[in-house]
Amino acid sequence: MLRVRCLRGGSRGAEAAHYIGSQLGRSFTGWVQRTFQSTQAAAASQNSCAVDDNKVTAPVPEDCPVCSYNEWDPLEEVIVGRAENACVPPFSVEVKANTYEKNWEFYQKFGGQSFPRDHLKKAIAEIEEMCNILKMEGVIVKRPEPIDWSVKYKTPDFESTGMYAAMPRDILLVVGNEIIEAPMAWRARFFEYRAYRPVIKDYFHRGAKWTTAPKPTMADELYYQDYPIHSVQDRHKLAAQGKFVTTEFEPCFDAADFIRAGRDIFVQRSQVTNNSGIEWMRRHLAPEYRVHTLSFKDPNPMHIDATLNIIGPGLVLSNPDRPCHQIEFFKKAGWTVVSPPLPLIPDDHPLWMSSKWLSMNVLMLDEKRVMVDANEIPIQKMFENLGISTIKVNIRHANSLGGGFHCWTCDIRRRGIL
Repeated sequence: MLRVRCLRGGSRGAEAAHYIGSQLGRSFTGWVQRTFQSTQAAAASQNSCAVDDNKVTAPVPEDCPVCSYNEWDPLEEVIVGRAENACVPPFSVEVKANTYEKNWEFYQKFGGQSFPRDHLKKAIAEIEEMCNILKMEGVIVKRPEPIDWSVKYKTPDFESTGMYAAMPRDILLVVGNEIIEAPMAWRARFFEYRAYRPVIKDYFHRGAKWTTAPKPTMADELYYQDYPIHSVQDRHKLAAQGKFVTTEFEPCFDAADFIRAGRDIFVQRSQVTNNSGIEWMRRHLAPEYRVHTLSFKDPNPMHIDATLNIIGPGLVLSNPDRPCHQIEFFKKAGWTVVSPPLPLIPDDHPLWMSSKWLSMNVLMLDEKRVMVDANEIPIQKMFENLGISTIKVNIRHANSLGGGFHCWTCDIRRRGIL
């Protein structure tokens, strides 16, 4: 029996997504032509992404363990990351470009070593409690394998140590019954996929599709070695000019720069996701899905889900500190755009890889239930005013490793169809 609970024909969500898709498609055609050397190939790629909304999509087999099309259908199974053995990445050029100057000394001192062990111990306990709460809510929880990330490795192009398997959202993107492994852009995350292979192989043997995007060499040519960042002002100026630490030498992307709304998938060009990576994903998912590039007033773009987070059909959180340049497309399509309140996380709490806006990096268990930080009372009230019940969990120490609830998870199965 198929269980239907997604963007249904004629619903406000479907109409809104279709409108945004058509508008963004027109706006970005010129950009794609300028970005790629072969304008004819780029235009053909854009045209190939057109899709008939009345087309009947082949249903995912009922016994397939993987099926998720959006961020809000009822959550049935999820991968939750691990903080065990997490190591500080070496202070390479791409890490420097994605972190703030106040933390550079920390990376220079501890790169290749464990994160502070007492802090890590508390983070591990918080994530275990989060897993227990998810199970109590009826969600099946899977975990990656624990790995020693301090081991040094070497390829023909670079050498590094690893980082962690804490953020499955960064490396895995589920579209329908397909798991897509992202190629990543940090050298310290080159072999991160190894922690997830046992659980992914199990899903594959049980019927899921499994795709690994082209693995970049991460040679020096992928990065601007002299990327000029000394202040927030530098970052704002460079981001406004569309200049990032990653070049177009080869495709690269983190899965967390993509966010799903049925047939429409939104992405940002960031420090870790380049235009070639976006184009690879666009061609790979065409013609059934439309991939649209958004941009933001963000000095340090890396992962979209603490900047724009879709929490329901026609309902989106938009970070007031990082306004979306295309937000009018959502509003004209009838979407409700909600500006979340300022986060409460103290200034003295270490955030080595992220901003305080992890408060909006929430996980929807369904349209009416959300997992939210127990310390963030203002955003709890915001959700309650929207008619959404809050499941309060404290992961403050886990936040320090660079993610909120959305980052720490990858939803494998949600009850619904395309």
